[in-house]
Amino acid sequence: MTNSNDTQRIYPTMRCQDTEAMIRWLKDVLGFTEHVVYRRDGVVQHAQLACGASLLMLGQARDDEYGKMVGDLAGRRTDALYVAVDDPDALYVRVKASGAKIEMEPHNTDYGSRDFACRDPEGNLWSFGTYWPKVNEKPLQG
Repeated sequence: MTNSNDTQRIYPTMRCQDTEAMIRWLKDVLGFTEHVVYRRDGVVQHAQLACGASLLMLGQARDDEYGKMVGDLAGRRTDALYVAVDDPDALYVRVKASGAKIEMEPHNTDYGSRDFACRDPEGNLWSFGTYWPKVNEKPLQG
């Protein structure tokens, strides 16, 4: 691996039961934009949605080798997504109005971030906050 920090290198990926609904929620509620969506026979095979300069990749859940590695929402999972945002309170209003389950109400953290957390339509955990670490900046001292 190289140490260049000139571009995104980590791409979160998701498999969805209803990928079209997830794309709509990501766009309409969170403000993502479609970068590319590949469909075959009316089914999303692969999509890339943009949030600022970051891309999220997603596709339809299917019983293939990768799907077996990823697992399903019924099993124990440790994955979650964090998105740095400018105005978490305004986003919270949109997310709550969408009917998403709020897991953590907006609050101020002891490290200076304003955060909240919710579940997307398929039960994935998303956290949003003003904490915005950057590769080219010195980390906060704890």
